[in-house]
This record gives sequence, C-alpha cells and structure tokens, in this order.
Amino acid sequence: MSGFLYYLVAFAVVLGILVVVHEFGHYLAARWVGVRVLRFSVGFGKPLLSRRFGRDGTEWALAAFPLGGYVKMLDEREGEVAPEELHRSFNRQPVARRMLIVAAGPAANFLLAVLLYWALFWYGSEEFRPILGAPAISSPAAAAGLENGETVLRVGGEKVQTWQEMRWLLVQRAADHDQIDLELLNLRQEIVVRRLDLTVVRQSGWEGDALERLGLGLYRPRLPPVIGSVSASSAAQAAGLQSGDEVLEIDGEPIDSWADLVSVVRRSPGQTLQMDVLRQGLRQQLTVRPSAVDDRGREIGRIGASVRDGGEAREQLMITVRYGPVSALGKALGETWDKSAFTLVMIGRMITGEVSWRNISGPVTIADYAGQSAKLGLDYYLKFLALVSISLGVLNLLPIPILDGGHLLYYLVEIIKRGPVSERTMEIGQQIGLAFLIMLMAFAFYNDINRLFSG
Repeated sequence: MSGFLYYLVAFAVVLGILVVVHEFGHYLAARWVGVRVLRFSVGFGKPLLSRRFGRDGTEWALAAFPLGGYVKMLDEREGEVAPEELHRSFNRQPVARRMLIVAAGPAANFLLAVLLYWALFWYGSEEFRPILGAPAISSPAAAAGLENGETVLRVGGEKVQTWQEMRWLLVQRAADHDQIDLELLNLRQEIVVRRLDLTVVRQSGWEGDALERLGLGLYRPRLPPVIGSVSASSAAQAAGLQSGDEVLEIDGEPIDSWADLVSVVRRSPGQTLQMDVLRQGLRQQLTVRPSAVDDRGREIGRIGASVRDGGEAREQLMITVRYGPVSALGKALGETWDKSAFTLVMIGRMITGEVSWRNISGPVTIADYAGQSAKLGLDYYLKFLALVSISLGVLNLLPIPILDGGHLLYYLVEIIKRGPVSERTMEIGQQIGLAFLIMLMAFAFYNDINRLFSG
C-alpha cells in the first residue's frame, strides 16, 4: 500500500469510528426516550448506500460527503407529523429529554475514550522509559543542567514511568507554571533534583513540539553498526548484506555507530553507495542503492536492514506498563478527564490570544498523525483515536449554535425563561454558528497547507 493511501485509510477509519460512535449516542438516547429516528447517516449529502431496518423503518445511510454525520428524528419543524405519532416527535419532548438526546453524542465520544484507555491500560503496552538524551545547546534543559542518560523519576513531585507520562505532565504544568522540579537518576546512580524553566512553551504560543522547545529529547544509546536482519526483496538483500556484517565505511566515510549508518542512508535515496563491511574477519565492498520512500512528505533513503543489539538496548529503553482491571478503569477515567480539561483550557487561551491559532489542525494534519500512529502500532493508533474522540466531544459541547453545545444552551435558556427560544433567534444563532465554523475550517485548512509547504 502506498504511503498516501495508507495515511488516507488510517484517517478514514478514525473518522468513521468517531462519527458512528457520536451519532449512535444520539440514536440510542432518542430511542430510549421514545423519539422516532427517521435516518442515521454517516456523511452528508446524497446517500450512496441506504437500507431500512427495525420496527420504525429507520434508514441507515452512507452519504457522499464523509466529514461528519447526523441522526434525523421525527420533528414537526421539519415536516408534517401524523397525529398518532406526535408523542414521538422530538420537538414535543420535555426539555430534559431533548437535552439528554443532544448531550448523548459528546458523551459517547468520552465513553469511547474511557473504554479505549481502559483496555490499553489493562492489556498493557510497551513504552519508552523517560531517559533523557543530551539537551539541545542553549535550551532550558541545558540551562537546568540536565545530562545525557539521566532518567526522570518525578515531574513536580508526581512519579512517572514512561516518556509519554513525563511529556504529558510537563505540558500540563507549562500551562500554569514558570518552573518545575525534575527528580532524576543520573548515570552515577545518584538522585538529583533540577529546576526546568517552562516559560519558553507559553512564549512561543504553544507552537511546535513543547519538549523540543525545552530542549528535551529521547536518549539514544550508541549501537555498533552491525546488521541484525535483512528484509526480503530489500535494497540490503539485493546488495548482498547479511546478518552479522559490520559496516566500516560508506563512500570512504567512517561509520562508527548505527546512527551514522542510518544518517547516510536516509540522505541518499536512489543513490549508489559503496559500503565496506567486515564479514567473518574479512573486509568486503558491496554496492547498495537505498530505496526512496516517503516520510511525511519528504523523500528519504531506506535499505531494509535492522540493527543487531542482542536485546540489551530494547530492555534498557523500553518498559511494559500494565494495570489491573479496576485500577486501569480509574486511570482511564483520570486520563480522559485530564485531557478534556486541558483541551478546554487551551481553547480558552486560544480565544484570549495566549495560544496561537496556528495550533488548529485540519483533516490533512489529522490524517498525517493517524498514519504515523498506525505505523507505530495498534496501541499508538488506539491512543490517537481516544485523543481525537476527546477533542471531538469537547468541541461539540462548546456553546456555539449549530453544535450540540449550542442546542444545550438554547434548552438552558428555555428552562430559565420557561418558554422555548424563538425561531428567529435560533435562525440568527445558526447563521452565526455556521459562520464561525466556516472561519474555523478556513484556519484549519490554512494551517494544514502551511505545514505541508513549510514542514
């Protein structure tokens, strides 16, 4: 499968699952309170496929424009309703029931995130340990005195086991704190505490990767340039490379580590390289031509060979994190709550100008992240799905007319004034909400295009 098609399929699966889950929340709540559902549509526009099922003859449709979906319910405002069906019309329901139906969509997204996190925490996943690489020059990490190979034990007093836990805590703290204490285990097995300045993250408007801004990078052990395995039908196999070969030079350039080998290969897509290797004590010269592959819109070289490390490096860098079913559920609920609250805080700061609008991502960026996470493995892909589901849930609860949160706002006003909001007010609200969403989509597409060309 080509790179573009792979990313497109990964994005389509994420989008399809999120739309179906969100709309199914509305559907189940409507059926539960007795409202008749006329159509369940994945996508907008003309139905490409449709079938009717159930006692009410609900139409289940797949429509032409895939970015979204809807549940159409029996409603006097949208067509004539038979007298015997009036009690099943959405607009005739008490306001509490209407609120329940509307809120059920975002609630389904949050529930999906909880279930995904719960399954992942219970099943367990292999993740990187929080071991720091050499800090970038003139970065906050360098100023704090962080050193290559130090392991982070606690961030602001909270224990961390994985790189992702460390990243999340730093990002959270950067929203409200100027500095944070890191408890570390250095290479001399001493526990030290260093204070890291976080202000650079906010000063940048949260643009780019927060850890990169801080000068933090993952530790990469030095591995000898020895071939571990060779993929079938690869450039390495065509060149005659074998397991156990030690690469000495490429085009006369000494190769001292596996990182050196990868660097040369990546920058040489489609080029012919002369590779000197040591095989069973004898020096040999091979000719290899790295295949050109797409890497996030950039062409790089790849030969299809992996490093031999005996498993020591993997054991040093990786940790398997697993929880019992009850503690996994508690952690899943906490993870969903924390990310929901943080998303809401960032949206608020985007409105006030503290966070750059360039952080808004459109379908191209989301598809890119979907493809990247899918390549990393199922657990990464499911975590990405959970995160996007949370974002969709939060976005839909914003009090913007046309979104679920806007409808909830209308119903809240109805409760306060003891009467429904006028049709004219709702029409004006719909127009304002639609204009806001179009503006938001324009920002997202602009940011996507800008990222494509500027990297």
